[in-house]
Amino acid sequence: MLDRLIGASLVEQGMITKSQLMQVYKKQESDRAKLGVIAVAERMMTIAQAEQVNMLQETMDKRFGEIAVEKGYLTDTQVQRLLGLQGNTYLTFLQSVVDMGILTMEQLEKVEADYQRANGFTETDMAVLKSGEVEKAVSIFLDNDDPVYNGMFAMGLKNMYRLVDSHLYVGKAYTARVINDEVLGYQKFHGDQQAAVAISGKYEDVRKMAIAYTKEEFIETKEDALDAVCELINCINGLYASEQSRNDSKIELEPPNFSVNFAQATSDEMIVMPVYIAGGEIKYIIAVSKDILVG
Repeated sequence: MLDRLIGASLVEQGMITKSQLMQVYKKQESDRAKLGVIAVAERMMTIAQAEQVNMLQETMDKRFGEIAVEKGYLTDTQVQRLLGLQGNTYLTFLQSVVDMGILTMEQLEKVEADYQRANGFTETDMAVLKSGEVEKAVSIFLDNDDPVYNGMFAMGLKNMYRLVDSHLYVGKAYTARVINDEVLGYQKFHGDQQAAVAISGKYEDVRKMAIAYTKEEFIETKEDALDAVCELINCINGLYASEQSRNDSKIELEPPNFSVNFAQATSDEMIVMPVYIAGGEIKYIIAVSKDILVG
């Protein structure tokens, strides 16, 4: 995640252009292959096994390596070796910037230190952001001790990372009572826990997210885009409900719904986290023990 956060900071400061940053990310991506690709290349897995694990990721809240170990395709030691071969995302980002002659490592070290100081991040926070573990990064940006909020945001973001965009990054969460946006998809659930989850934003940004999730370029209407977003929300909440059921907490999901005409969401209290995903910005909204009214 830190590669995207620092990249955005560099553009904001005028130290790099958007075009240069896109070139850096392209180079970075070519230097960082997916785990399944590496496993096949290293002859640790067959193509069929890798494809099966990729398909299982669509329905399981687990990483590629976790599923591969459970299926008996890889050992824990082999997964760690593959992760080492894959390389750290932030380090490959820094190396790409230097290799392209845009900035020196000394300049990048200063940028990182300035970014840390400006945001009040601890050394531990920075280590988490460098690790790329989205789930652990949630608490840094959420600033809320409620375990339910932390659990729900972690579930949402790690699955957006897994199913939509492995380069997403987030901004500081904030509390709101009213949200106005062009489009909005939402779902409520009740039972031992009551909550509402929504994704809102400009239509074009939501459409980009929908295309990245469905892998279908032909999404052209607001209804199609919001239907895909609602499918994603339902997937995330379904995984959350399954996780809670293992703790004897029963949750019943209501059918997701959406609004395509300048939606307004209101609640006594909602926590909103900006998410920069698939080339756009959306709001990930959660209200726990409170209703969200859409109109």
